[in-house]
Amino acid sequence: MGNIGPLRSFVQDMTRAVEKLGQDEAAMLREGRKLLARLIARDDWLPQEFAQAHADTYRQYLLYCDPLERFSVVSFVWGPGHITPVHDHTVWGLVGVLRGAEKCEEYERAGEGQPMRKTGEHVVEPGGIDAVSPTVGDIHTVSNALADRPAISIHVYGANIGAVKRHVYARETGAIKSFVSGYSNTLVPNLWDRSADAT
Repeated sequence: MGNIGPLRSFVQDMTRAVEKLGQDEAAMLREGRKLLARLIARDDWLPQEFAQAHADTYRQYLLYCDPLERFSVVSFVWGPGHITPVHDHTVWGLVGVLRGAEKCEEYERAGEGQPMRKTGEHVVEPGGIDAVSPTVGDIHTVSNALADRPAISIHVYGANIGAVKRHVYARETGAIKSFVSGYSNTLVPNLWDRSADAT
């Protein structure tokens, strides 16, 4: 494991931001983007156990959740060929690519019983950040843009995202199904052991 300090600092700064900006989504997206950009500008802090790709599907590892569930920090790890279903978030979120590259395809509902309408796509490379929310655009798929290695992104959401009731959408019909994602891990990184700093 590298130096967990940058993640600890990010969590502290996000806690201050949430306390100051509260439910102001636009302000949280602006401030959160600055803080996340600083975190993903270096790649020496993510513990290896939260960077593991799996053969079957992508993984969503909880790195931290605010005690009042005002925000959560998650690492997503995508192996080659991994893709999400079309889904939403229902809360604000920021997605910053740490390693590899991710392809995002945006969608909107076209009407009851109608196929989902694709509205755009783009690739996000290391250091790039996307925003999602019901007000800025909330429905998309994400996949690994590379065929030969994993991609890793760091997400921060305005809730405990693994406990939020969200939705997946059938591409062909627009049919909606509710889901709660949970997390791939049962343990989170220890941000608070500073013994290495004292030596």
